[in-house]
Amino acid sequence: MIHPDTELRYVSDEIGYGVFATAIIPKGTIVYVKDNLEIEISKYKFRKLDKAYREIVEKFSYIDERGIRIVSWDHAKYVNHRCECNSMSTGYGFEVAIRDILPDEEITDEYGLFNIPYPIDINCGCIDCRKTLLPSDVDNYAETWDLKVLEAIKNLQGVKQPLWDIVDTVTREEIRAFLSGKNEYRSVKNLKYIAQNNVRQLRR
Repeated sequence: MIHPDTELRYVSDEIGYGVFATAIIPKGTIVYVKDNLEIEISKYKFRKLDKAYREIVEKFSYIDERGIRIVSWDHAKYVNHRCECNSMSTGYGFEVAIRDILPDEEITDEYGLFNIPYPIDINCGCIDCRKTLLPSDVDNYAETWDLKVLEAIKNLQGVKQPLWDIVDTVTREEIRAFLSGKNEYRSVKNLKYIAQNNVRQLRR
């Protein structure tokens, strides 16, 4: 589920649609939560889809830490990548604003955290645009991304959180424990899908 103070807008013929803020979304605000209404498509189900459906799912989904493709039921699926993004996925399974997002500003995130299966050429217009997203990006940039996410998460309790009740109970408890100094920070590396680990877990 995407933050309520957002709307879908047409960006350009090349990009298509994007998600824009309709009010200020302060740094530390949860921008997206993977809720119980999201569509989950396993590798097996994805392979069984007709080509037309596979193309749709591939375009509008991301791959989570279990290797499952997630297709959002609302306009969250239209959030575009930007190397200098203003929101980012966290190791806790939600996305957070890593700086203040102003009204009429497009909400963008980091696709390098989405377990992309192959290189993707990009041209996001950023000064430091990477030009190509790689499956290894999470390994190469996790330390930098963690610094941005960690700084934002420290603001969680100081800003309005319309999506807080959508976050599952266990995750809410983990966040509270971290902010109170009882738990360690959960790195964005936890978003990485590692096939061998998942196979071992399925066999147990």
